[in-house]
Amino acid sequence: MRASFGLGRIAGVPVGVNWSVLVIFALIWWGLSANLFPASYPGRPVVAYVFAGLAAAVVFFLGLLAHEVSHAVVAKRNGLGVQGITLWLFGGVAELRGEARTPGAELRIAGVGPLVSLIIGAFFGVIAMVLGVAGVHGLLLGVMAWLAGINLLLALFNVLPAAPLDGGRLLRAAVWKATGDRTRASVVAARAGWVLGVVLIGLGLWRFLSGAGFGGLWLALIGWFLIGAASMEERQARMGSALRGVRVGEVMTPQPQTASGELTVADFVDNYLFAYRHTALPLTEDGRPVGLVTLDRVRGVPSDQRSSTTLEAVACRADDLVLTSPDEQLTDLLPRLSECADGRALVVANGNLVGIVSPSDISRAVQRGHLRTQVTTDH
Repeated sequence: MRASFGLGRIAGVPVGVNWSVLVIFALIWWGLSANLFPASYPGRPVVAYVFAGLAAAVVFFLGLLAHEVSHAVVAKRNGLGVQGITLWLFGGVAELRGEARTPGAELRIAGVGPLVSLIIGAFFGVIAMVLGVAGVHGLLLGVMAWLAGINLLLALFNVLPAAPLDGGRLLRAAVWKATGDRTRASVVAARAGWVLGVVLIGLGLWRFLSGAGFGGLWLALIGWFLIGAASMEERQARMGSALRGVRVGEVMTPQPQTASGELTVADFVDNYLFAYRHTALPLTEDGRPVGLVTLDRVRGVPSDQRSSTTLEAVACRADDLVLTSPDEQLTDLLPRLSECADGRALVVANGNLVGIVSPSDISRAVQRGHLRTQVTTDH
């Protein structure tokens, strides 16, 4: 999930927000200000409901951010890199580089997020109880009670034993510890996520048909997301098993054809496209990669503009390139492949381009890995 804009860094980790958060934020703000708070505490000025809803929504998303930051901090302490944190439609995600090396590390990284949400919920719950004992029964109590409930609900939902939820990671850690097989543990957690997704879709549709309205559809949408994410995790687990121990240098295409960013799109089509068997062309300056042009990006240039458009103008920029080294584990590279480069990575040694890794290279490596596993099993 790509961030639409950045918020800076927390604990050294880039934090960004996807535009979809604005939609959910607005819905929560509106739901609290126009429905829940007026119904629970009638007779207040409209502006009071608006500010109470805004405060509750802001603090809620700060809690989500704290949840994801805790994952990132513990991951870094357990030897993993963190590419960034992004808040989006379904909450937040901490993008980790690589995988936990032991079931214990997996347990710590996954468990800290729900624990933080639980602590936040308990904190606001205590404040709500103190306010209640003190005789305060206005909007302030309502905001504290809602924040306590929503964070406790978030913690409980996240510990459900199904990937990609934190509870799925906890389940994977437990199965991994019991069997010693990381791939099997990942598949078990992913299939549990698929089952939970089906249950949520069924429950959401039933609630919608029973008159629950948007709430039922939202539940079904979460279930649909869980099924897609769980299926992807199972595919990645099987791919990771096939590629475990394989280094980038073993699968890359060495010394790829390159070009200058000053070359026009017309020249690329006429002189490179049919002579060069790959559909991506790295752009270099003095041997250093500065961009990457793919066939899809060239295809978007109208034919009457190709002679006046340079490759630099349509290339994936240097800051968006995925760079790797020949010695990096392929399983560590896979999570870093960006959308800009269409799943490709440029291999660099001593600052100079020495190879490229494409989806075709990875596919061949997966096939060899599966074949190697079958041969080993047969013997």
